[in-house]
Amino acid sequence: MDENDNVLDEAQKDAEQAENSRALYEVKMKYLGRTGRITALLKKMKELAQEDRPAFGKKVNDLRMLLEARFAVLEEIIRQKELEHKLESERIDVTMPGKRKREGVLHPVTRVKNELIDVFAGMGFEIYEGPEIESEYYNFTALNTPADHPARDMQDTFYVTDEFLLRTQTSAAQIRVMEKKKPPIKILSPGRVFRSDDDATHSPMFHQMEGLVVDKGITLCDLQGMLDEFARSVFSDSSKTRLRPSYFPFTEPSVEVDVSCASCGGKGCSLCKGTGWIEVLGAGMVNRHVLENCGVDPDEYTGFAFGMGIERIAMLKYGINNIKLLTENDVRFLEQFKD
Repeated sequence: MDENDNVLDEAQKDAEQAENSRALYEVKMKYLGRTGRITALLKKMKELAQEDRPAFGKKVNDLRMLLEARFAVLEEIIRQKELEHKLESERIDVTMPGKRKREGVLHPVTRVKNELIDVFAGMGFEIYEGPEIESEYYNFTALNTPADHPARDMQDTFYVTDEFLLRTQTSAAQIRVMEKKKPPIKILSPGRVFRSDDDATHSPMFHQMEGLVVDKGITLCDLQGMLDEFARSVFSDSSKTRLRPSYFPFTEPSVEVDVSCASCGGKGCSLCKGTGWIEVLGAGMVNRHVLENCGVDPDEYTGFAFGMGIERIAMLKYGINNIKLLTENDVRFLEQFKD
């Protein structure tokens, strides 16, 4: 009987030390579980005389009921405290100002690249991206670039080995396509290119987008019409283009392409240096030798090619005066390009 009193006191002390529902449950199992103290007391009945067992059993059952009642009260108290703590920790003061979540934006070069792809894809161009490490053959030789051309020199080109280099133009991708695919061909090749050049308007690494169309009966007029659509889509509905004679090894005839200044409408301003026109890209009819190098009959097929710097288009479109702003990752600069 004294042990019953000891169990009651110990259970009371252990329960008071429980800080949460889990701890109280463990205390309850210690005394009322299948292997708990109450079960241990009942097993001792066999040690008593036959006439003492009923009274002892009643005492133990009374103790069990008392403990169950006390544990039920403590469980309710702890559950209520835990609920109050949870509600307090999750309380939100709706009168406080909200926290501003900063939204990311696409880089201006990425924005312009995506816009150009949409424009030319709408005119039926397929996208092809070639490797950034190219052989001299694809980067120069197949594009009709003479062996003594300055572009091949180490001061202009980043060589990886004597034979391989970081491509200086995405035109190399056009050669790969013409080797594998028969005309008609209509592809666009965007990607990074590398040149040993660094100033306010040039960068050692920049992005180009070159286009190629090869089919029967392709003329310079087709090129002009496509460029007019490009200018109206990218700059303004009133934009016009003009072609000026130029020279590139891989096109003949070759042209520089100007777009009417969107800032002054062609009247002349500081952006266009008073001319009303801004140079945006180079183009021309694909050289016969380039077609022959790729196994295309130049007497049956003709084509035009064009290439533009994506950074240059972005700088003109957004009025950026230094190309280094596009690579410095200044958040104050980049945040200006939100929709």
